[in-house]
Amino acid sequence: MKIVDYDMKSIIDQELNNGSNDLVTRETGNRIRERIERELKLLKESVIILLDFSNIGIIDYSCGDEIVAKLVSRLISGEYGEKYILIKGLNPYQQENIEVALERKRLSVLNLTEKGPLEIIGPLNNYLKETLFFVMRNGKMTSREVADRLGIELNTSSTRLINLYKKRLLIRREELLNAGGRQFIYESILLNLN
Repeated sequence: MKIVDYDMKSIIDQELNNGSNDLVTRETGNRIRERIERELKLLKESVIILLDFSNIGIIDYSCGDEIVAKLVSRLISGEYGEKYILIKGLNPYQQENIEVALERKRLSVLNLTEKGPLEIIGPLNNYLKETLFFVMRNGKMTSREVADRLGIELNTSSTRLINLYKKRLLIRREELLNAGGRQFIYESILLNLN
């Protein structure tokens, strides 16, 4: 799967050309998001979008809402096709403003951190977190494997995995079976980062 890395500082330099490294005001966020959206619409294949905030100073709530929350919202509504978003390079203050924006819209996104491979920013039910981290630890799994190993019903496992896929927190691939029919394999986004 293709990875598209957006260095937010480079985008600020190109779009605003004001020498700032801060993401403040709704207008700024809207401009940055529209730039990213123009590029996403040209990409027809499955893509992991990596938003890198490493070289950014301040991110206020308005900018976090315009860039991250709106991108995630439109992503899960299907506007961009088969795409996934990861965030990296956030400091605690930046993360707090983005998290508030995501919480207000009941959205979640995965954050690459230095202390561990991934964390969730935004609200996610405990049972979905458990299932998400279980699949991430194992790389990829079917609904049957998750049900058997977590000791839950198959329909419960399937529902959880579908919800995680719809939130674009897991990748889903279809596999044709030798005996006929098909099954879905759910996999960690991390498997596709190398």
